[in-house]
Amino acid sequence: MQREKEAMGIGIGIGTGTGTGAALPFGEASPWSLLGGAVAALLLVWAAQMLEWAWLAPRRMERALRAQGLRGTQYRFLHGDLTEDLRLVTAARSKPVPMDRPHDFIPRVAPLLHRALEEHGRVSFTWFGPMPRVTITDPDLVREVLSNKFGHFEKTKLATRLSKLLVGGLVILHGEKWVKHRRIMNPAFHAEKLKRMLPAFSASCSELIGRWENAVAASVGKAELDIWPDFQNLSGDVISRAAFGVRHHEGRQIFLLQAEQAERLVQSFRSNYIPGLSLLPTENNRRMKAIDREIKSILRGIIEKRQKATKNGEASKDDLLGLLLQSNMDYYSDEDGKSSKGMTVEEIIDECKLFYFAGMETTAVLLTWTMVALSMHPEWQDRAREEILQVFGRNKPDINGVSRLKVVTMVLHEVLRLYPPVVMMNRRTYKEIELGGVRYPAGVMLSLPVLFIHRDAAAWGHDAGEFDPGRFAEGVARACKDPGAGAFFPFSWGPRICIGQNFALLEAKVALGMILQRFAFELSPAYAHAPYTVLTLHPQHGVPVRLRRL
Repeated sequence: MQREKEAMGIGIGIGTGTGTGAALPFGEASPWSLLGGAVAALLLVWAAQMLEWAWLAPRRMERALRAQGLRGTQYRFLHGDLTEDLRLVTAARSKPVPMDRPHDFIPRVAPLLHRALEEHGRVSFTWFGPMPRVTITDPDLVREVLSNKFGHFEKTKLATRLSKLLVGGLVILHGEKWVKHRRIMNPAFHAEKLKRMLPAFSASCSELIGRWENAVAASVGKAELDIWPDFQNLSGDVISRAAFGVRHHEGRQIFLLQAEQAERLVQSFRSNYIPGLSLLPTENNRRMKAIDREIKSILRGIIEKRQKATKNGEASKDDLLGLLLQSNMDYYSDEDGKSSKGMTVEEIIDECKLFYFAGMETTAVLLTWTMVALSMHPEWQDRAREEILQVFGRNKPDINGVSRLKVVTMVLHEVLRLYPPVVMMNRRTYKEIELGGVRYPAGVMLSLPVLFIHRDAAAWGHDAGEFDPGRFAEGVARACKDPGAGAFFPFSWGPRICIGQNFALLEAKVALGMILQRFAFELSPAYAHAPYTVLTLHPQHGVPVRLRRL
């Protein structure tokens, strides 16, 4: 009888899943049952949230947009238009732009946008995953979004999260923290402070000129070389000297790491829009985080070395880092009777990441496309050279002369119009908002296509697709058909306009001036005109040119 009772106890214990051999009282659930119920409940909640995010919310937003007369592509579950966009981009990049209309490359750089605007109108929408992406082409509405007077628009959470691995700092901050950082950094970018960096610009450009002169001397008549990597090295050397007081080889590892990070960031945008995927330990995610740690480690070493020197009584340098550290120490805020310290070391590191990437990319891209445009339009190359020689002769550019370069400034503005470094900006509505007579629900992405607006015939005239620096002869404000339209914003617009635009333009004027003093140039027959985007507008196959010493 005892054996029978023991057997019944074991059977009951196994049947209830306790594994202890002890029977549970009637009606009492085991811990494993409770855990299983909790997991099932969490899965149901997660499934409901995913259904809302990936299907119900997109369908509601699509109905709301179409009810107001907007047209666009049909929503495809989860991926939206990303798969189609990748197919179109891959096909577009397989062939260069025809040289009979070289500046008409929107179909190559943004094929999905180009098709949507042609098929659905100037205010139309496509899908970035489950998020509707509405294209805003009216310059007045673009200015309203970028001014963000009432705080209705923000950068997309995905862009902010992923971009922090590449740049950080002002470009991703919002609210009071952005105001604080901008206030601390503004003094470093004053015109008077930038003048002190002119020797660093000239020194870097002189080294580039010397290498090109050696290449010409070693060739017969003309030297052929790829200027794209040369300009990347030049802008890298300039930002190293002018921003951090170090030589290019000390900052080169940062540039290489950031170039890889930019490529990986583009890959991430195509997959990590799905919640949680950016947190998974995929090969790409692990590498991006490792790159970020390595860049921060290098920058922390530079910053701590400078801070130690300052504490030891050494004079502060006139580079951007020195000016930033000084401004940071001088910063205080006593609003509402409360004091506030400046930026932390980690925040300074994030701003330095932005210095390096934006400082290098913007100028390298601008100088590269300027030489391409002046090679295609030699009459403007001659006019710009004539002005340079008239102002400086064979001497190095000085700050007073640079301010008198009208033709060179016109050329750079026209290049920025046709070849803006950033071809598209995105903002997101975080609550319902009316814009241009349309009420946009929360969660809509607003795409501001710089490339399209800079070529819009309604703003720029019938020759909007042609290279004509003369349109800027009376300044930026009068370059458009409607001076108040504000259809020119290569460095963004409003309170968040790029803080480093004067730095980039000064560097470009010095470099272009020194090149035009010594060389005439033309595109190599091997050149293929193939702009494409890796966050900024790059030449896909490089830019081989032929140089002739003057």
